Amino acid sequence: VLRALNSLQTTEEKLAALCKKYTELLEEHRVMQTAAKQHSRKLSVVCREKEQLQSEHSKAVLAKSKLESLCRELQRHNKLVKEESLARAREEEEKRKEVTTKFQTTINDIQGQMKEHYQKNTKLREENIELANKLKNLIEQYELREQHIEKMFKHKDLEQQLIDAKLAQASLQITEAKESSLQEKQMLLTEATDAHKRVRVLEEQEVALRAQVAMYTEKYEEFQGTLSKSNEVFGSFKSEMEKMTKKIKKLEKETGMWKSRWEKSTKGLLEMAEEKTKNEKEISRLNNKVQKLESLCRALQVERN
Repeated sequence: VLRALNSLQTTEEKLAALCKKYTELLEEHRVMQTAAKQHSRKLSVVCREKEQLQSEHSKAVLAKSKLESLCRELQRHNKLVKEESLARAREEEEKRKEVTTKFQTTINDIQGQMKEHYQKNTKLREENIELANKLKNLIEQYELREQHIEKMFKHKDLEQQLIDAKLAQASLQITEAKESSLQEKQMLLTEATDAHKRVRVLEEQEVALRAQVAMYTEKYEEFQGTLSKSNEVFGSFKSEMEKMTKKIKKLEKETGMWKSRWEKSTKGLLEMAEEKTKNEKEISRLNNKVQKLESLCRALQVERN
């Protein structure tokens, strides 16, 4: 910049060159600031990705440690199973050797006896034939017994299925009885509350009408002298009194009817409560029966096994 300014002669040219250089430097500074902001955004994004990758890495390390512990546990379990299987194989091998030795000793004994009793070969042959026949009979009896046992097992299976079906039917009956009793109880409760409300309303109307009657009787007593002179007014008042008495009788009849309905509903509720107690007793009895049947089924299963 100094060299460029020294090459210029006038101060205006130097000032113009400085302004031009300043504007270029300012533009470069703005470009650098925008680039710096973009780089800072990229850096924040990279930092977030780094944190996310670190969390995923920690999760992967934790999962790896869990898998390693599970693998160690599985290896230990496999080792125990292998040792148990080897021990069982050794035991089976020892048992097999013992059985083979016993069988060999018995064969040797039989061979010695055959050598000793070579002269009685014919008799033994007859006995062998007889034993073969007996063995055949035993095999036939064993087969018959197997068939009988199989039939018994089938019969037990059928009994088990029948018991299961009865249990399912009993449980369904119990649930249906509970649902019907609850619905009937709810209906009776609603009817009883409605009847009680109506009875209260009618009683209030009756009280109001009785108050009106009392008021009319007071007026009648007060104006009895004047009403005796006027037959027309007395007749109208009398007809009004008769109407009021009829209305009171009608209301009394309706209150009696609603009271009887309310009593019937309360009686029905009591009957429902008794029926509920009976149903609960029946349910408990059926539950006891179910428990006994389950114990019998378990006993039959144990006996079958």
